[in-house]
Amino acid sequence: MLHDALSFTPREVALLTDQEFFQTKVAISAKIRELLTQWQQAFHEELAGKTLLAPEALTLESSQFVKGEHLENFPYQYVDFPRFYTREEKFAFRSLFWWGHHVAFALILEGGQIQQYKKHLIDRFTQIADQGLCLCLGSSLWEWRYGSGYTMELTRDRKSETAAVLAHRRFFKLATFVPMNNPALSEGHLVDAGRQAFCAILPVITI
Repeated sequence: MLHDALSFTPREVALLTDQEFFQTKVAISAKIRELLTQWQQAFHEELAGKTLLAPEALTLESSQFVKGEHLENFPYQYVDFPRFYTREEKFAFRSLFWWGHHVAFALILEGGQIQQYKKHLIDRFTQIADQGLCLCLGSSLWEWRYGSGYTMELTRDRKSETAAVLAHRRFFKLATFVPMNNPALSEGHLVDAGRQAFCAILPVITI
């Protein structure tokens, strides 16, 4: 016996039969993939002539493109570059396009030289603050929401507060978030937005 719970609502049927919706989704996904590629190229350019405080095994030939459908039930695409992951150590810059939410540019750090990264963040705070960067407050590196309870914006008056939050953490994440209604999306400035976010975090990870 069939149950009504398995039936489709009129709205669901409309979406199932809307071929334009699916074609548009494919076109958007292709644009996002091109953006990820351009971000990687831009970051590679910004690293020219700079010395990274990074794991010895890091190679700038290594990147990872990922596409999925279930980040809190929403599609997503991202590129990690540069990237180095082990169970104990993480060093990566992730450019994430999260459908229905925002674009995030995030520096992910754990283990290894974490104390030196913390020191750089505090010692070079005036270079880093007031550029739209946030310190992510979650208990996981893989939380991608922002706002009250999730992030703390790095402003010049929060140096002591930032040091206190970092004190006992074995990992931390710095991120810039670009809402979907930001003109950068509609006016074609997302590559520049990513480059600016990447440059803002460089004092944390350069010698």
